[in-house]
Amino acid sequence: MDYSSGLHSQDDWSSGANRALVGGRSKLRSSRRTTHWYSPDRSRFLVSSLGTMCSSPRPPLALLRTMVLKRTLVEPDMWDELKDRKERQSSTRQPGPAPSNKPRRDAQSMVGTSIMTIVGRRDRNVKSKYIKLARQEVFDIYRKVPKDLTQPTYTGAFISILCCFFILFLFLSELTGFIATEIVNELYVDDPDKESGGKIEVSLNVSLPNLHCDLVGLDIQDEMGRHEVGHIDNSMKIPLNQGDGCRFEGEFTINKVPGNFHVSTHSATAQPQSPDMTHNIHKLVFGEKLQVKKVQGAFNALGGANRLSSNPLASHDYILKIVPTVYEDLTGKHRFSYQYTVANKEYVAYSHTGRIIPAIWFRYDLSPITVKYTERRQPFYRFVTTICAIVGGTFTVAGIIDSCIFTASEAWKKIQIGKMS
Repeated sequence: MDYSSGLHSQDDWSSGANRALVGGRSKLRSSRRTTHWYSPDRSRFLVSSLGTMCSSPRPPLALLRTMVLKRTLVEPDMWDELKDRKERQSSTRQPGPAPSNKPRRDAQSMVGTSIMTIVGRRDRNVKSKYIKLARQEVFDIYRKVPKDLTQPTYTGAFISILCCFFILFLFLSELTGFIATEIVNELYVDDPDKESGGKIEVSLNVSLPNLHCDLVGLDIQDEMGRHEVGHIDNSMKIPLNQGDGCRFEGEFTINKVPGNFHVSTHSATAQPQSPDMTHNIHKLVFGEKLQVKKVQGAFNALGGANRLSSNPLASHDYILKIVPTVYEDLTGKHRFSYQYTVANKEYVAYSHTGRIIPAIWFRYDLSPITVKYTERRQPFYRFVTTICAIVGGTFTVAGIIDSCIFTASEAWKKIQIGKMS
């Protein structure tokens, strides 16, 4: 559609468009709703653009659309709606020649109505946006204070610097604790290693510097009827002191019932008259030994026990209370071990037939209490909560201190100048 179809000459377009634009601009000035976006520069551009457009005998529709879109910020859908409305008006117009003054009124109404429709809709859109923003500002609980209403002080600057250093120190401390792991222990009644088949692995390493290796043997017995003399599986005897002494190393299993195992000369083919049972225990471990620095348990309580200065003919009893132990790492893997407590005694045994052959006895019993060590790291939400508490608490306390100092200083100044009543 061409908007110049109802105009007789170029002067009709120019005079009608300019009068409509001037009338629309006067309405814009008198309207409160357009005061926040109307400007004289924009009006002058509209006048010049419409003048340029109207200088053409048949002004193109694209020129008017480009001018309005660029300077009045009207959406394309508004222009399409205006175009459709003008087309409907033209389609209902009766054919035939029109009076000479009718085209002028059509030109004025066309340009004026177009501009005012665009201006009115744009004005309503901008106003609704400002209303929405004003409604959102009601929920702002962090109201801003203009810088002109604040007063910096040297005391406040000093307290702020100390506050920042204090927050940095606490933050680094919490970060170190968050990165590092911690060990948490708990107690419960259960058999943790049910897949072991009721067996406990034992590792023994003991030195007898005054007893020949041919005489040294290991005997095992318990309340389930096991009685084994001279156990030799997974064991080794190492001569000491040019063959006069012996170091016994062995690994074996025991049942999870009360019993004992002892180092003696009972398995020897010929019993010595005066066996010397002075000894030095290097290691006695039940299960897997945990090599964890943060777990300080009694996994090798008899390690380093020295009985070299004891009576050579005396027997040694070590009463052991074995405690099952479980260690769970960060990956969830479980490791089973055993701690134990020790009570020992040294004695020379006699019977109605004379002195009993001495031995080194390890009598054990299992505790029903299980100790569990769990390795874990501090949760992230707890770390964030702690950091927020540190920052917020430090700033709050620092603000209170600064406010008290500032109030006291202002009161002192008033006292000095005599304004304090």
